[in-house]
Amino acid sequence: MAKPKAPPKQAANEARAVLRNVRISPQKLNLVAQSIRGLTAEKAANELAFSHKRIAKDVLKCLRSAIANAEYNHGLDIDQLVVSQAHVGKALVLKRMNPRARGRGAGIMKPFSHLTIVVRDLSRAVEANNPAEAA
Repeated sequence: MAKPKAPPKQAANEARAVLRNVRISPQKLNLVAQSIRGLTAEKAANELAFSHKRIAKDVLKCLRSAIANAEYNHGLDIDQLVVSQAHVGKALVLKRMNPRARGRGAGIMKPFSHLTIVVRDLSRAVEANNPAEAA
């Protein structure tokens, strides 16, 4: 006997995309994620396209995936999308050694990160809160 289907993890007016195991520290990735939080999807894409940070290309790819998920999987209007959440989590850390003088060794940490981008359709949020006004 199968388990019942799990409820969706986001609201009906939201879509998300997850970028896992990115080879950058969470602190550096969070700087880029911070720059797009609360912006419209179009402004966020422009911000990332002209950013000088190396990781901005991967974040832009994740943002475009979230926008495509909103359009094709949830039927949301892409002109009304806003980046409601962009959060960063820690992933694994590769530990390496660097030889130093007199037989010692220094540790090198090579961290990985996870990025989750959630976009929300603001026009649908108004309809969901006040169905009488939408009709």
